[in-house]
Amino acid sequence: MTSSGETDLSVILKTLKPVLNEGDFVFCTVNDAITINPDEVISFFREKEGHTIIVRKEWADERSLSYSFIASWITLTVHSSLSAVGLTAVFSKALSEKGISCNVVAACHHDHIFVDRKDAAEAMRILEGLSGN
Repeated sequence: MTSSGETDLSVILKTLKPVLNEGDFVFCTVNDAITINPDEVISFFREKEGHTIIVRKEWADERSLSYSFIASWITLTVHSSLSAVGLTAVFSKALSEKGISCNVVAACHHDHIFVDRKDAAEAMRILEGLSGN
C-alpha cells in the first residue's frame, strides 16, 4: 500500500473493516453556509440549488433544519485510493441485492456509506461478509 491508499480491489475487500459510527445523521440543504461551523459538519458539498451538509440529526433538529432521510454512517476503515476501481460497485451491488439504499462519500483515506438507520445492522453484516469476516 502506498501513502495514497490501496488500489488492489482484492486487498481492499479483504481489509474493508466496516465500522458503524454512533448516532443518527441527516442530509440538509442550507443557503448560508457561512454561519455553519465546519467542525459540526460531517460532509459539505456545494450544488447550484444550495449547500448540502451531512450532520448529526440532533444538530439539525436544534437549528430546525429540514431533512427527509435519517441515516446510519458506516466507515470502511481500509485506506483505499481514490483511484481504486470497483469498490463502490461491489458494495453497492451487495447492498442493493438486499434492498438497501446507500449514499457514498469518498474521502482521501476512507469510503463512508450512509444507509437508512433501519438497515444499519443488515448493511454491516453484508459489508463484513464481503471481506470474509
